[in-house]
Amino acid sequence: MADTSAPDQLSYEDAREQLVEVVRTLEAGGTTLEESLALWERGEKLATACQAWLDGARKRLDEVVEGDAGD
Repeated sequence: MADTSAPDQLSYEDAREQLVEVVRTLEAGGTTLEESLALWERGEKLATACQAWLDGARKRLDEVVEGDAGD
């Protein structure tokens, strides 16, 4: 995994792509317990970052819908 940027500094697309790669690596096996734990922790942080992006997008959409309803 080349990019070790803080998950909350990544775009949604980059965080999701890295999360997919983490899952693939874990599913493939062949890693040590320590590597697996590090990947799991990275995956948790990436998943949290993705969820924050989605929550933010939902909030923005809700604000737009509410603004349009008030017209």
